[in-house]
Amino acid sequence: MPSPKSVRLGVNVLASGRHDAAWKTLPAPRSVSTDIDEFIRIARLAERGKLDALFLADGPGGLVDESFYRPWRALDPITLLSALSQATSHIGLVATTSTIFGHPYVVARQIASLDHISKGRAAWNIITSQTPVALAAYGIESGFNQDERYRRASEFAEIVTGLWDSLPDAAIVADAERHVFVDETALRPIDVSGSHFRSKGVLSAPVTPQGRPVIFQAGQSEDSKAFGARYADVLFTGQRLIEGAQKFYSDVKALALGNGRNPDQFLVMPGLFPIIGSTEAEAHKRKAELDAGLDIVFLHQELARHFALEPDDLPLDAPLPYDKIDAAEPRVPIASRWPRKQILSEATQYRWTARQAALSNIIGGHRMFVGTPEQFVADMLTWIDTAACDGFNLNIDVQTSGLEDIVDEVIPLLQKAGRFRHDYAGQTLRHHLGLNHYVDPRDAAPIAHTGSGG
Repeated sequence: MPSPKSVRLGVNVLASGRHDAAWKTLPAPRSVSTDIDEFIRIARLAERGKLDALFLADGPGGLVDESFYRPWRALDPITLLSALSQATSHIGLVATTSTIFGHPYVVARQIASLDHISKGRAAWNIITSQTPVALAAYGIESGFNQDERYRRASEFAEIVTGLWDSLPDAAIVADAERHVFVDETALRPIDVSGSHFRSKGVLSAPVTPQGRPVIFQAGQSEDSKAFGARYADVLFTGQRLIEGAQKFYSDVKALALGNGRNPDQFLVMPGLFPIIGSTEAEAHKRKAELDAGLDIVFLHQELARHFALEPDDLPLDAPLPYDKIDAAEPRVPIASRWPRKQILSEATQYRWTARQAALSNIIGGHRMFVGTPEQFVADMLTWIDTAACDGFNLNIDVQTSGLEDIVDEVIPLLQKAGRFRHDYAGQTLRHHLGLNHYVDPRDAAPIAHTGSGG
């Protein structure tokens, strides 16, 4: 019998926590978005729990809607993760950048630099979002349609990955007698001329400790699935019901196989938002106390926006009006179509009122679990053992108390079940995730590590 799969766990880092009222429980919330000491505390706690990676989501541009009612992502991910790399020794470091803005050469150099600085712990999370705030910040009058966004993303990824391979270790000869430091004949320059980007030459940073940094890709649309199956090592997605997650998992694994890839080397890690208590009643009490600090008027408006309705169409303590929701579907904004589908899938199954739907993490978007450590472990293992995912990217309700619950209560149960490492067995993020060290296909000799993880 094959060994049961190891659980892959990352943590989505927000200094206050993912719950939108978490900041109201903190002693000094005004500076939490920029306090490096708080980020270091979170990073070291996650590393104590032997988690795979710190995941920094990001949205380019200025202040977005959530910035006006909760602490936001203020710091540049590359800069912050570079600092955290020096305060930690093993945990992976996932930086989010967009393929809509900037130039791929800059991103290639930033992520490669982070991989060298961290000794092989860097990852690039690719997003293709284009919010009005970001478009305005970059001086772009209008964005790109869906097809064009993914054509642009493909060119971007082609240049980044080509540049990562362009200066192999074998080219750095440091031959004092011949007065040659870099052997020009061993370089692998790129020459890409696309409809969106052009790039020619060699990256200044040599091939990184992982062969290539790990590539994450965030999304769940059909275009996103196809793109991820071609370029990514890990898909970060939003799945709220296990049946939908199983179909998504099956689809993307088949797409990876169709691209000539080993599906076992292509991971799926949906977001998951746990609220943990020593008893089930205590967990629900914790959620209720946090929810009491939410702006229900704002959440009511957001729920209505996802459904293309007015708040008056959704009485908070009445069942959702599915006839109105269905009739309004053609008017739903593109950005709301996936959240709408996910919210409705849960609301239908659990017969939610509009208030329950509004309090189900519609801003963060990811599935919420409320219960004991034992129940949470059983839930995660059910998803993994029924081919719904390979692991999770955890959203912590309140930092650092919620992460302490994961590290001190949940991880020991996974370790006891033989499903999670007791210590890091390797140095690189690829090793933590069970991904092979990347070897350029042009190199004949493979590297021995098989990516068993640990």
